[in-house]
Amino acid sequence: MTADVAVLFANDAFYAAFSARDLDAMEKVWSQREAITCIHPGWTALAGREAVLASWRAILSNPRSPAVRVSHASATVFGETAYVVCYEHLSEAVLVATNIFVRENVLWRLVHHQAGTAAAPTEPDNEPATMQ
Repeated sequence: MTADVAVLFANDAFYAAFSARDLDAMEKVWSQREAITCIHPGWTALAGREAVLASWRAILSNPRSPAVRVSHASATVFGETAYVVCYEHLSEAVLVATNIFVRENVLWRLVHHQAGTAAAPTEPDNEPATMQ
């Protein structure tokens, strides 16, 4: 498996945890070794594992949290660091997200997630659907 495919797989794992509202899986996708940060739309920046995971606990336990579908994911790898840019489709909005990963042993782990409102992509998503 190439590094960019492995990073996209890690990105899929993040969104699978999000869609399934699976806190245990969400905790596993985040780095345990590096400092982590997260910026949810409309929130202040969160830093540190405790704050970031507390935010996900609140989101995943909220029955009104929207379902998310991901499209147009593309990965860029720089040695032991990578980022994915993708679109998050919610029932009421389209967001563009940047997810930054680091390699921990053989797995890619999330160190930063940021999403904000965006226009919907105009070109078709030629990649296989990851989170439909």
